[in-house]
Amino acid sequence: MHRRHFLNRLTRPLAGLTLAAAGFVPTAQAQPRFTVSAAQMQAAMAGKFPLRYPIAGLFDLALQPPALRLLPADNRIHADIPVEAAGQALRRSYSGKLDLDFALRYEPSDRTLRAYEIKVNTLRFPGLRAEVSEMLDTYAPVLAAQALQEVVLHQLTDKDLALADGLGMEPGKITVTADGLVIQMKNK
Repeated sequence: MHRRHFLNRLTRPLAGLTLAAAGFVPTAQAQPRFTVSAAQMQAAMAGKFPLRYPIAGLFDLALQPPALRLLPADNRIHADIPVEAAGQALRRSYSGKLDLDFALRYEPSDRTLRAYEIKVNTLRFPGLRAEVSEMLDTYAPVLAAQALQEVVLHQLTDKDLALADGLGMEPGKITVTADGLVIQMKNK
C-alpha cells in the first residue's frame, strides 16, 4: 500500500515534466496548452518578406519584414512594416511605414497560426504628394489584407502536436501574452 502511494507521488511530477518538455503546460483544468515565443513569430514573419504589390499599374509597393509588438490587453499583435513605393507615377522611390494590428487564428489544414481581422492604423510616406498619398490610403486596407491574410506567424509541427493528437485534442483559443502566444488545446 505504501509502495503504490509512493509510486503515485513520484510519477505525477514526471508526467508533468513530460508534458512540459513537449511544449505543453497543464493548466488548472488539466487542459494542455502550447506556447509560441515572440522571437519564434518574428523569425517566421521575416522569412515571408519582402512582398511586392503593383498598384493600378502606376507604382509598386514593397513590404519589408515587420517589427512585431504583442498587445496582450487587446489579444492582438501590432506590426510596423517598412514600405517602399516606386514606379513611373512617382518618378522616384519613397520610404514609408504601414502600421497595423491583427488577431490570430489556427488553420488546421496545415497546422499554422495566421493573421486575420487586420486593422490598418496608418500608411505614411513623408514627402509624398497629397493626391498620391490619398490614393495609397484608399488601397491600404486591401493591401494589408493581401499582405498579411495568408502570412503564417508560426507552423506547429507533428512533434509539437503529437501529445495533443494522442489525447484527441487540437489547438483552440489563442491568447496573446507579454511573452508570446498561449494556445489552449481543446477536444476534437
